[in-house]
Amino acid sequence: MGLLSTRMVIAATASVLLAAGTAQAAPAKYARHADAAAQLKKAGITWTSSGNCSDWNKKSCTSFTQINKATIAGTIAFKKVSGCKVIVTGGTEKGHSPGTYSHRNGYKTDISTKVACVNNYITSKFAKAGKRSDGAALYKSPAGNVYAREGSHWDITHYNSKA
Repeated sequence: MGLLSTRMVIAATASVLLAAGTAQAAPAKYARHADAAAQLKKAGITWTSSGNCSDWNKKSCTSFTQINKATIAGTIAFKKVSGCKVIVTGGTEKGHSPGTYSHRNGYKTDISTKVACVNNYITSKFAKAGKRSDGAALYKSPAGNVYAREGSHWDITHYNSKA
């Protein structure tokens, strides 16, 4: 195959892939922890860490460095629709399970189960969605986000910016 033919095949393949919707832009992110934390604070959401820190390379910290903007917006949306006090206990810091829709890749937050309103809202307003392989009970919001009960916190996978 000649160079021109190869370029035509590549261009045609790219065109088909784009038409099929398989090419997706990377999600918009907060590059700095402080910027995402400011958005949460503005919405009345607090955050805590066992290490009292925000270094994304330390397991004992809670960091929002490189978190998706849709993840922060989804956390804020949950607070608004639930009317509950929300305490974030996990973000993009090191130490979570890997994967495409992981904490480290900016798709997840953990929120405390110490707030009864949060637990009641999730279990009464969201659809039961079975159990995760580790036994965590799953609930799916109308927006498609998944809430997994992990003892001291809800592990939330934010697929979009709604609750």
